[in-house]
Amino acid sequence: MKKPLLSLILFISFAAFLGSGCKKKSTTDTSAPSLTTQDVILDVTSTTAQSGGTITSIGGAALSANGVCYSSSNHTPTIADTKTSETLIYTSYSFTSNLSDLTPNTTYYVRAYATNMYGTAYGAVVSFTTSATISAVTGTVTTFAGDGTGGYLDGNGTGAEFSNPQGLAMDAAGNIYVSDSFNNRIRKIATDGTVTTIAGNGTAGYVDSADGASAEFYAPAGLTVDGQGNIYVADYGNNVIRKITAAGAVSTYAGNGVAAYVDGAAVNVAAFSGPSGVALDAQGNLYVADRNNNMIRKITAAGVVSRIAGITTAGYVNTTVDVSNSVYGAFKKPVGVVVDAQGNIYVADGGNSAIRQITPAGVITTIAGGPGQSALIGDAAALCIDGSGDLFISDAAGRIIELTSTRTLYYLAGTSAVFGYADGSGTDAKFNSPRGIAVNTAGDIYVADQNNNRIRKVVVVVSD
Repeated sequence: MKKPLLSLILFISFAAFLGSGCKKKSTTDTSAPSLTTQDVILDVTSTTAQSGGTITSIGGAALSANGVCYSSSNHTPTIADTKTSETLIYTSYSFTSNLSDLTPNTTYYVRAYATNMYGTAYGAVVSFTTSATISAVTGTVTTFAGDGTGGYLDGNGTGAEFSNPQGLAMDAAGNIYVSDSFNNRIRKIATDGTVTTIAGNGTAGYVDSADGASAEFYAPAGLTVDGQGNIYVADYGNNVIRKITAAGAVSTYAGNGVAAYVDGAAVNVAAFSGPSGVALDAQGNLYVADRNNNMIRKITAAGVVSRIAGITTAGYVNTTVDVSNSVYGAFKKPVGVVVDAQGNIYVADGGNSAIRQITPAGVITTIAGGPGQSALIGDAAALCIDGSGDLFISDAAGRIIELTSTRTLYYLAGTSAVFGYADGSGTDAKFNSPRGIAVNTAGDIYVADQNNNRIRKVVVVVSD
């Protein structure tokens, strides 16, 4: 027979063992939300602006408030300063806030905030300056060339025909060059609107020729022109870069015609996959948005191709390029590229709904949009730059956008996800998959309105 005291001790010990073995640790999430501030300011006037943010996590409890806070005196504004309050959504999402009753010609500091029962979190601070007089910035759209019929016809202005025009470039004299994609031709529009054919016989193929009219292209995309009148074409379907001299001779500038990724000698060795956009710098280097390789490539004037940024796997990574350690960042279907006077490369990163920048030192950043802010840029298709460093962006989702050098974003014309054909101002205008874009010295913008088979003109109107 067991002694009662011993039995009691054994029972207590066993119970304690069971209690310690089965006890669960607390898994309560007591975190505040996490979020980012929208990286650009929208539609800045003398008294209004728009900002916003992206909530990446609501944290450990439902949100009780979110919006932006802003101040002209506090460089790190909090909810104790002026703030907006937006409709709550109980998942990760993006929002935009209207800032009103601002003081003209004044610098403001703004950042997004979100609050739950465990605290308030903030995004990074973004600053902007209201204008002294501007009340609105918009664009007035007219049709410059093309009658809307998907066909092939040289002529004057709206008497000409195009078939899915994609690339657009302008020379110093104001002549416009068009990659007429489904016609497999390169067209020219003189300043008086006269449309002629520069190269291509209309057959989808791959033929170089001293006679431009005998050459063949396959769905040509982006193009650019140098100071000597040479045109460089991203020949998308042939996976090569072509060159058209001022005399009309067509040759292969880079690429072996095989859809692949190979660096090296430009001709016969290097390989591209779906090159979509091209741009020249002041030294004669040509940069290529190599879409299907998810890379930005460089072709030197001496004819050597190398990778500037990106890896073959699509992604979204900002970093500093480190060739020795194979660090190149990541892009997703880049389709447009342009270079400013300082050698900065800007990329229309279509798959990431972003405009990215690559500095001469190889620093990759996002200057507008991104996967969490797709409403800002949408489907970035092409971009160009003016003498002031302002970028103009064609959003294939239906808009023409200006991104100023001070990182203010203006929606000049069209409406996102609204497709059609209409001339007019602002959101009254309609596009149908706008692609190539170019700007002249007067600030007039020209757009290859792909599915409308037209070239449109956008005049920026600033109202005081």
